[in-house]
Amino acid sequence: MERKYLNIAQQISEKFDKIPIHWDGRKAILEMKDANFPHWRQTEWIGFYFQFLCEKLLKNYLKIPGPKYGNPEFDGFKEIPWDIKAHATNTSSHQIIVNDSEATAKAIKEFGCIGLILAIGEVKYNDDERTFQRWHEELKGDKSKYELERIKRGAWSRLRKVEFNLRQISFIIIDDSVLAKCGSFQKDFRNANGNPRNEKVLLNLEKLDEKNIFFLDFQSRFSK
Repeated sequence: MERKYLNIAQQISEKFDKIPIHWDGRKAILEMKDANFPHWRQTEWIGFYFQFLCEKLLKNYLKIPGPKYGNPEFDGFKEIPWDIKAHATNTSSHQIIVNDSEATAKAIKEFGCIGLILAIGEVKYNDDERTFQRWHEELKGDKSKYELERIKRGAWSRLRKVEFNLRQISFIIIDDSVLAKCGSFQKDFRNANGNPRNEKVLLNLEKLDEKNIFFLDFQSRFSK
């Protein structure tokens, strides 16, 4: 089964021949804003910018968006549901927060597996004066709900990511055997109104079997 869907992943990968490999935060956010992409205000802009690029590059190949299971929705569909994420290599974590746990289990039951399109690269962070963060807040015109909640809690403001250099796009097939090795994110978490948050699948990249992965390497572009 993996081979069939990895072949589809290889076909998807051919659509990324013109993807930019250096993403500047300001330019990316302005590009999304000018295109009326609804997520340009998000703090974690890298993952949403990759979704934005995928929607442009894959629009004639993937059905976008993918199927919904209640409120949770997959980003695209081609034979199986696909999700789109980004991950920084220069962090200590090898774990990826994927989709809603219940929706993922239902999708795997219906289709046999799901796919993950994962942009992997190195990030650069904002300076101590947080000039990028201030620029983004001014562009939005007000503080986000997340930022207001952080201030209310008195939590420390993390440095924002300002650049992303794409090194690889991995296509990961997640079936029941992979799901069994996954952890859970947001278990026992609650929203501000007290309602429990939906658990999400926590995928450990170090526990993946090579037979479940196809990847597109951009490293050679940096060595030129």
